[in-house]
Amino acid sequence: MGSPSPTAIYPAAAVHTLDPSRPTAEAVAVRDGRFLAVGTVDDLLRIDGATVDGSLERSVLLPGFVEAHSHTMAGGMWLHTYCGRFDRRGPDGHVWPGCTDLEAVIQRLREAEADLSAAGAGPDEPLLAWGLDPIYYPGERLVARHLDLVSTTRPIFVMHASCHLATVNTALMELDGIGPDTDMEGLPKDGSGWPIGELQEPAAMFLADSAFRKFWGRMRAEESLWNFGGKARNTGTTTLTDLGNRSSTDPAEIERFRKAVDHDDFPARLSVFHMPTPGTPEALEEAAAAVVATRAESSDKLRFGHVKLVVDGSIQGFTARLRWPGYLKGGNGIWVVPPEQVADILRPYHRAGLLIHVHCNGDEAVDVYLEAVEDLLTEHPRFDHRHTVQHCQLTSPGQYRRMAGLGMCANVFANHTWFWGNQHASETVGPDRAARMNSARTALDLGVPLSMHSDAPVTPLGGLHVAWCAVNRLTPSGTVLGPEERISVVEALHAITMGAAHQLEMEDEVGSISPRKHADLAILEADPFAIDPVELRDIPVRGTMLGGRIFEAG
Repeated sequence: MGSPSPTAIYPAAAVHTLDPSRPTAEAVAVRDGRFLAVGTVDDLLRIDGATVDGSLERSVLLPGFVEAHSHTMAGGMWLHTYCGRFDRRGPDGHVWPGCTDLEAVIQRLREAEADLSAAGAGPDEPLLAWGLDPIYYPGERLVARHLDLVSTTRPIFVMHASCHLATVNTALMELDGIGPDTDMEGLPKDGSGWPIGELQEPAAMFLADSAFRKFWGRMRAEESLWNFGGKARNTGTTTLTDLGNRSSTDPAEIERFRKAVDHDDFPARLSVFHMPTPGTPEALEEAAAAVVATRAESSDKLRFGHVKLVVDGSIQGFTARLRWPGYLKGGNGIWVVPPEQVADILRPYHRAGLLIHVHCNGDEAVDVYLEAVEDLLTEHPRFDHRHTVQHCQLTSPGQYRRMAGLGMCANVFANHTWFWGNQHASETVGPDRAARMNSARTALDLGVPLSMHSDAPVTPLGGLHVAWCAVNRLTPSGTVLGPEERISVVEALHAITMGAAHQLEMEDEVGSISPRKHADLAILEADPFAIDPVELRDIPVRGTMLGGRIFEAG
């Protein structure tokens, strides 16, 4: 009988396991990339061959954060020009100042256009940018004629922060034949019948043709995935998602993920969700079988075999579907998938035993998804299916009760309270409904399994900021938006660790510092349980441990 593998003991300033059977410890023991035990240093030194590694003795250790709603494009977006409202730090550490008014947006784009021209880019090479959100700028909405101030010849395509809308200039519309005769939902026009340059939801954005394809094509660059991993390491995140990939059953796409994520130096695990499309019953059955087959391609670091559907749009983009009375100033959003098709699209995936997550920003969209799940469970009962409502922004107590009864989960977009809370109160739904948004307290009180997310790149990746938003519910103006919906620090940290792991069907692998699980840690420089909760998002992250290997923050 051979001797056991080496065991490393890591003492720390504090260890918070998020395991209720032993919530705190003095040190963790790691063997073969997994947690072997927690306890005092003296207890752990009884393990044969164990040695002490003091490299983390001044750090605070938590389970690695689990991001159950993000996108790999959070790394690729930085291949384009950032023109969002808030300061953002790129993967290289450079801080891009936020554009505080429309003139700053236009100036940022002028600088990018000058860089393209100086680099010798021809006039047909599009200027690609991201992060825009006109709702931040009171008064006049940024449209094509504003972008024409940047260039009247070079096509310009600017993706909004939500990724549900884009704004383009006149040169692009002329190039792609977008004009008064173009008849499509999501293409607003002025009083004279001319498109204003805003493209709402994917069908309308497809009209941008080459610029749209170039924008998303760069997301497939190898650099995009490595940037994404770097952002994870810098925020204490050890498990990521690519929540919605239409190509995830393509062997070339699988190989692209495998080449990066399974590399020893990639600092995170990744769960890839397939994005289904409408089709005939036969085509949908075939697609579901292909998703099931991808499960055999999974590894300890890379996971395939789940499904994500988008039903509606963005609340701040006015394209989400809301129950009566709709938006504060009238109107409603856009169905990305016709409501009557949702159950039919999901049926073969549900019958195949796959986990299904569905994007539902508006409460009317939640109704459609709940009705679909109820129909599917009536036709084909399943235990412990964990079908999840993603975003859950306006979900009502009645809807949460129904979710609990159907065995469903909620992944709440807590970051919205900070990034768009003021705008929701004044522009989208009014102060009462805004105070009820992202209602984590109600979800927990009604027994719905909870996680919370950043939806990176829509908001910056980072579990501590997500938790801070749910605990404090502060807006940039200093308002506490819906104080009754605040949750405790321990509840918030559970949501971004064990709660998220449960929704990814990974709770036996990650989410707590427990024996046998992967040795994944968030390594912090302050104790989240020992500081003022208002300071939670400001805790410095030293790095992560993934499978027993330490990755220092960049």
